[in-house]
Amino acid sequence: MIQTLKMAFRDLGRNRRRSFFSSLAVGVGLAMLILMSSVVTGEMGGAIENAIKLQSGHIQIRAATYDENKSSLKWEDLVANPDEIANQIGALSQVKSATPRLYASGFLSSGNQSAGAKITGIDPLSPANDPYREGVISGSYLNPDDRDAVLIGKPMAEKLKLKVGDNVALSLNTADGNVQEQIFIVKGIYTTNTYGFDGATVFLPLIKAQAMTQTENHASAIFILLKDTAMTDTVIPVLSVPANLEVKSWKDLNALFVEWEAMAQSYIVIFYMIILAITASVIINTLIMSVYERTREIGILSAIGMRGGRIMMLFLAESSMLAVGGVILGLIIGVLGTLYFNVNGFYIGNMGLSGIVITDTIYAKLTMDNLVNLTIMTFVVTLLSGLYPAVMASRMQPVAALRAEK
Repeated sequence: MIQTLKMAFRDLGRNRRRSFFSSLAVGVGLAMLILMSSVVTGEMGGAIENAIKLQSGHIQIRAATYDENKSSLKWEDLVANPDEIANQIGALSQVKSATPRLYASGFLSSGNQSAGAKITGIDPLSPANDPYREGVISGSYLNPDDRDAVLIGKPMAEKLKLKVGDNVALSLNTADGNVQEQIFIVKGIYTTNTYGFDGATVFLPLIKAQAMTQTENHASAIFILLKDTAMTDTVIPVLSVPANLEVKSWKDLNALFVEWEAMAQSYIVIFYMIILAITASVIINTLIMSVYERTREIGILSAIGMRGGRIMMLFLAESSMLAVGGVILGLIIGVLGTLYFNVNGFYIGNMGLSGIVITDTIYAKLTMDNLVNLTIMTFVVTLLSGLYPAVMASRMQPVAALRAEK
């Protein structure tokens, strides 16, 4: 075996440039796989984390008849006495925060400009609203007793050309089907670095939103954040809610995202196969060229007694060396590239999809499972790529091989 490895190493050294670029092709292929996998993992993880943090929570409690697409404000579609229910749930050890929220549809107007908005009534003191409090980039955050103040997103402010202290007209639907309008002052401008969410969501104190929509002591949902997402399935069964209410998990509330994630994983597998196929073709081409260049040598080896199995092992040893070199290069390039995008990310701007919360910047996230699996996959594919040239060399007849170069 040692002798075979020495011969394989010597044979690869005959054409060092070709051998280097063959290993480099394997390395670039592996690096692309690592980077693609890390970007998808980072984007998926970031999207679901944002969806939970900003929109759905880990769990929501709401009326069984509530239709979030219509933002219904009928009392029978809302949660009565939401503070009492939220306080009971918030006492559970697994719960980080439970707070009522009221959703209404409306639009903002400033001068000749107007924009549709999802009006969200929140308890400004709840820890669940920390992303908006910490995201304030101009002005100040809301107080529970604010009666004429709104918090708007940066894209909304840019669209309506608003700044802190400006007046803006807010119109929204009420529980009786009418439209209520009032002039508000822009108290603060926030960003969550999520264009689609920031450009459509306007915050009011819950008490003010209830008064304006005529839904006193009612809320659209109880928004619940847990200390760990993995606790979701264990917390839901212990929640005790009135018969007219239902419990929804983050998976139920982000069904579109779950479907999109499954579809994205299917497509990424296809890209993996394409990259591996290109890598394999490079190795096959390299070793086939080596077989043709060394036809006479193979004939001599066969003539002096080297069996076909050992000749096949010789070429498999060459493909394994190319694989090892390529894997090392790929790990170096791929890990360094992933670390760079993990720190700096790359800006995609307004690429959000309806129902899916994607940040303006995607960060790569490298997991050990993906790294190990992709490395093994690349090594095995590269090794198997040398099988056909190795079999072709082992089946050469000595006489025919010796005559080939005459």
